[in-house]
Amino acid sequence: MEWVKKTFDQLTKEELYTLLQHRVNVFVVEQECPYPEIDGRDPECLHIWKEEAGEVVAYCRLVPPAEGEEHYSIGRVLIQEKYRRKGHARKLMDYAIDVLVNEMGVQGIALHGQEHLRHFYASFGFEEVSDVYLEDGIPHVDMVKSTLKRL
Repeated sequence: MEWVKKTFDQLTKEELYTLLQHRVNVFVVEQECPYPEIDGRDPECLHIWKEEAGEVVAYCRLVPPAEGEEHYSIGRVLIQEKYRRKGHARKLMDYAIDVLVNEMGVQGIALHGQEHLRHFYASFGFEEVSDVYLEDGIPHVDMVKSTLKRL
């Protein structure tokens, strides 16, 4: 099972539809959080996912910094419910960080993590840079990982 990595323009209509369907199922339906999931950022992102038996297991997108932001970010991190607690999230994060650092040469990575996952993200070297805040009714915390080698 290999990772798939595509720009928006490389996605087929079917792939885009499937990825958006999974994102809506997790972030809107499962989390009971009505918000505009399709936020206009997808065309500038790199989309990463893994499939098993033709089904998306894990997905995230790598988002370039918006105006006024300093870092690329990892967003829309999802593992389909039946594949959770099997190590897929750790593998997804390892791969996303590897792409950002070793292929794209970024010097820092940001994420807006759900508060209950802050220890998971901290295990990859992310440090909290904000207090906990509500985003669409769900507690979040901003985190950053420096990828610069320390002397």
